[in-house]
Amino acid sequence: MKFIPTIALLFTLNYLSAQSFFFGADLSYVNEMEDCGVVYKEQGIAKDPYQMFADDQCNLVRLRLWHTPAWYDTLNAGKRYSDFQDVRKSIMRAKAAGMKVLLDFHLSDTWADPNKQLVPAAWLGVVDNLPLLKDSLYNYISGTLLSLNNENLLPDMVQIGNETNKGILLSPAADAGGWTLDWNRNSQLFKRAIEAVRDVESTTGKTVKVSLHIAGPADAGWLMQGFWNNGVTDFDVIGLSYYWAWHKPTTIADAGNVIAQLRQQYPGKDVMIFETGYIWTTQNNDNAANIITAVHPDYAPASPENQQKWLVDLTQEVINKGGKGVIYWEPAWVSSPCWTPWGQGSHQEHATYFDFSNNVLPAGGMYFMSHPYANLVGTEEPDQAAARRLTVRWVSDARQLDIRLDRLFPNDSSTIKIHVIDQAGNLVNVAQFYDAPPDRTEFSVQVNYLSPGIYHVAVFERGERAGVQGVAVIK
Repeated sequence: MKFIPTIALLFTLNYLSAQSFFFGADLSYVNEMEDCGVVYKEQGIAKDPYQMFADDQCNLVRLRLWHTPAWYDTLNAGKRYSDFQDVRKSIMRAKAAGMKVLLDFHLSDTWADPNKQLVPAAWLGVVDNLPLLKDSLYNYISGTLLSLNNENLLPDMVQIGNETNKGILLSPAADAGGWTLDWNRNSQLFKRAIEAVRDVESTTGKTVKVSLHIAGPADAGWLMQGFWNNGVTDFDVIGLSYYWAWHKPTTIADAGNVIAQLRQQYPGKDVMIFETGYIWTTQNNDNAANIITAVHPDYAPASPENQQKWLVDLTQEVINKGGKGVIYWEPAWVSSPCWTPWGQGSHQEHATYFDFSNNVLPAGGMYFMSHPYANLVGTEEPDQAAARRLTVRWVSDARQLDIRLDRLFPNDSSTIKIHVIDQAGNLVNVAQFYDAPPDRTEFSVQVNYLSPGIYHVAVFERGERAGVQGVAVIK
């Protein structure tokens, strides 16, 4: 049965509407970290990290997708991450927390970056047959997006490749052969990939923004000229990686000037910072070597305060120059007992938003998203009061929803009614707790029959809405 009033409240009060500026975070490592035993905390209290980021004003989650990351099979428990099933789970969590999603097609089985763009092993047999490689690329992107759409998990934005300065889908020989950028081949692949996204839009009737991703503001001008001159023009967003450690001496002001130039040269195209990062300490919390080491002299020494200051100043410059967002790379990749191919732990724990006890740094980067920026217009916030009043957690082993509620009537017993609603607006469960004493704030609802997906929990006390919260039900 339909329950229109509740679902209307849900989308009006708990979901982010269209954003004029994106405050983003790449949370690709979160599922893996939690499986490795990490518990994320804010002010010393354990909290779902996706909800934590949403409550702290994050409105866009970036997630990387590898084709077949078989190298995970020999690590830790042999479970793969950043493959389709892992990304599906992450998108559920992001959307349940009311955030939009940028899906990063790495177009590789492993890390892709300015120095490494290896074709997936599944396509090695056609890597030198451009027509067949284009078809493989089209079918992969189209199939991935349509499969996600079937579960109402279609991302809001996609990027074709990751830091694609040297092209995409290179053979091992070409990738190892040094710098290579065959624009004839490269442009055909990008155009075919974009065509796949546009066809998905036509099939679904939904909008998916297409982005290109370049590492380093200083390289953006000539690389974008190469795309444009070779007919790659049907995109919506230019995404830049900008880290002081790797892109110095490019300053924040220089990066802002590049954004302004790109906006002028390519009218109608948005420009965003897709990746940035800044360390809050030079100390290590594990034996894995850390990948960021340098600090800018104006943001020294490394500290939580300077991490936040770097992000605030960068974001203000992006806003001033007409950019549309800033995404932090892996703010939750904390230390754990698990291994990467290069060591045990994290290579980024000193640049996350968390201290070495996995508690949010009180003065760190997490709170750059809620800074009162000048010239920022039109960004609407979620119903933060409702988010604080209600917490919903899916307990997979028990097949139940655990609900914590700050009571509207803390001095009297009240009837608590809980509605569970699916994405189509169907009321799939009702639970009532009669005459709940005022000191009762925790409730559990058994939902054995719910299939995986995103649901929304609306809680009423004496008939008044106490809160609405999304939750991802995962196997």
